[in-house]
Amino acid sequence: MTEAPTAGRIGHDGVHHLPIRVYYEDTDAAGIVYYANYLKFIERARSDLLRLIGVTHLALAAEAGLAFVVRRCAVTYRKPARLDDELDVQTRIQRIRGAVLDAKQSVHRGEERLVDTDLRIACIGGDGNARPLPERVHRALAALVPQS
Repeated sequence: MTEAPTAGRIGHDGVHHLPIRVYYEDTDAAGIVYYANYLKFIERARSDLLRLIGVTHLALAAEAGLAFVVRRCAVTYRKPARLDDELDVQTRIQRIRGAVLDAKQSVHRGEERLVDTDLRIACIGGDGNARPLPERVHRALAALVPQS
C-alpha cells in the first residue's frame, strides 16, 4: 500500500511545513541541489499551503479569473542541500494588503537553515492587472499572519 502525497501541515504558529526529499534530478554533477530548484521547492510549498486552506490555483482561475504571480523574490543561499537529504520548506505569510501578500520562506535540513527567501506575491486578473484577493482567500491567509 502506498501513502498519499502530503500537502504538509500548518503549525500552531501559522507556519506551513512541507517535507521534501532531494532526488537525483534536483542535483548538479556534484550531487548538490541546483540553485534554481530551491525556487521550485518554495513554489510547491506555497501551492500546498493554499491547498490546505481550501484554495487551489485551478479553482481560483476558474471561479474568479485570478492567479498569483511572484512580483519580487530575494534569495539567500546559506548551505547546500545534497542528494537524499530530507528538507523542510517553511512558509510564513507576513502581511496582506489588497492584491499583495508578503511571505518569507526558508528551507531547512533538520536544525540547519539552508536557504532564505523574501517574496512579494500579487493577485492578478486575466488582463495582468492587480486584483484584490477574494474575501474568503484573504480571510484564510490573514489567519496565518503573526499578530504583533
